[in-house]
Amino acid sequence: MRTAMPRAVFIDRDGVINQKPKEGDYITSWDDFYILPGVAEAVTLLKRAGYAVIVVTNQRCVAKGLLAIAELDDMHKRMRESLSHSGAIVDGVYYCPHDYESSCNCRKPAPGMLYEAAREHGLDLQSSWMVGDSEIDIQAGKNAGCKTARVVGADEKNPAVSNDTENTSRAEITASSLSDSVHQILKWDASQQMNLGKRTLTA
Repeated sequence: MRTAMPRAVFIDRDGVINQKPKEGDYITSWDDFYILPGVAEAVTLLKRAGYAVIVVTNQRCVAKGLLAIAELDDMHKRMRESLSHSGAIVDGVYYCPHDYESSCNCRKPAPGMLYEAAREHGLDLQSSWMVGDSEIDIQAGKNAGCKTARVVGADEKNPAVSNDTENTSRAEITASSLSDSVHQILKWDASQQMNLGKRTLTA
């Protein structure tokens, strides 16, 4: 019998894992990297449920010369170490260092980072999720064939109740935080698995 490929939850960084900088600013120092409440617990829940946890983030600050690749790698190493101290293991971090004008296939909403992670970790994208706080995150997830969860700030209009009928990339889940997203994802997938089991029994 063929073993099912593992599924993942892809997570945007700024605004989902750590506190988002002000508009136009960038996080260029670990001293400014504040992991949000509930993130470690959320990642731990995903790992216990058998998901790979992959961070995918656009980091234009590299192209702008504000941060070197080595410095960004060190920041991500510290992020992973900090989370791991609470038992929260991140399986991989992928970033796009390019600017808007680049023709790369890795800058979200392009799905390149998700494709690369899927190849390297043997992931099933169709059973995976993308969690982010912006439209480009949701588009990237959709472009890769994933289900999506949108983290919405308290002062942001809820896209789930938007009257914009032309919004074709609306997320399956709308949540207030990564923790809220994870609880909804686990409930969603458990429900899908239960329905699949019922169909199998009645077939």
